[in-house]
Amino acid sequence: MRRLNALITAGSMLLFLAHMIWGILGLAGFVKGGNVFFSILSYVMLTLVATHVVISVKLSIDTVIASKRSGVSYIKANRLFWIRRISGMALMVFMLMHILIFSGKNVGGVFLLNTFDMLALMTQIFMVLSLIVHLLCNITPLRIALGIEDKAGIRVDVMLVLAVLLLISAAAFVIYYIRWRMV
Repeated sequence: MRRLNALITAGSMLLFLAHMIWGILGLAGFVKGGNVFFSILSYVMLTLVATHVVISVKLSIDTVIASKRSGVSYIKANRLFWIRRISGMALMVFMLMHILIFSGKNVGGVFLLNTFDMLALMTQIFMVLSLIVHLLCNITPLRIALGIEDKAGIRVDVMLVLAVLLLISAAAFVIYYIRWRMV
């Protein structure tokens, strides 16, 4: 089940990268929003993420049960275990807010977004931060589960690329907020 979860995670990460790059370009005003193809990819990504959450919850419960049965609980000492779970739960909350914020309505053939205020900006910044924490804690286990050796420091390269893209996305949210205020 861990291998399946790793494959689902890798697939959702690839779709997330496409979503993030398209979103950055859209928030910065370089591309027009409301693309049907990217909307469909977003729903596919959401389905993969939901599957990842269900599998992760089951694996976490299995881990807690196994530690209780053994009589030796390393859960309290394993900060990384809890950071992964807490950052994942926070990410779910902020992703739901992201969906609500960027779900608009079609009025007369024009796609209208919901108001992007300071609260919306802060939730998106916190989403980016929780995603950075979640990725930092989970990239090594993902690499191991996928059987990718770290000979060339691929973990560091992947984290650098993701960190830069996430920082750019945070900047895009700020630019979008500023543009929204000027309209």
